[in-house]
Amino acid sequence: MKIGDPLFDFKLPATNGNSYTKYHYADRYALLIIVSCNHCPYSRAYWNRIVQLYNRYYEDNLGIMVINGNDANRYPDDSFENMKKYKNELKFPFIYLHDEKQEVIRQLGAMRTPEVFLFNSKRDLVYKGAIDDSWDNENAVTRVYLEDAIEYTLDGMDIDFPEIPAVGCSVKWLPGNEPA
Repeated sequence: MKIGDPLFDFKLPATNGNSYTKYHYADRYALLIIVSCNHCPYSRAYWNRIVQLYNRYYEDNLGIMVINGNDANRYPDDSFENMKKYKNELKFPFIYLHDEKQEVIRQLGAMRTPEVFLFNSKRDLVYKGAIDDSWDNENAVTRVYLEDAIEYTLDGMDIDFPEIPAVGCSVKWLPGNEPA
């Protein structure tokens, strides 16, 4: 997806037993979709920060969905069953979706875990890429790219830097499903 593109329709199962679409947070002023997984050390390093974002902005009208679409045959830690266990162990407050066929993460254009996609009230893409500038040390963060983008979006303002390259593990594509 490119900045300004509208969010497409999707329906994915979640670890809580329900299925969700782009309309689940229709009442929210912004929607954050994070492509992540269980096994990647980059993704694991960001879980606490994602929970903090949820706790800080959920009441401020931000919906958050996390999607795992990695090939679970080659990376069993990323299976749907292990996603359920991981969510329960870490007590994630957000919706954790499984994209078994990788259709949604492919349409998003995700290449890394974690990689974020922030949509405004019209569900147009306004920011994509990195969460911040220090994946491995939360205390060393000096640039909070995603947090800044959320603040701007919730205030109805344009984002100064709408795309910062994500840093993380590559998406683990199903055989034959790799992007060209």
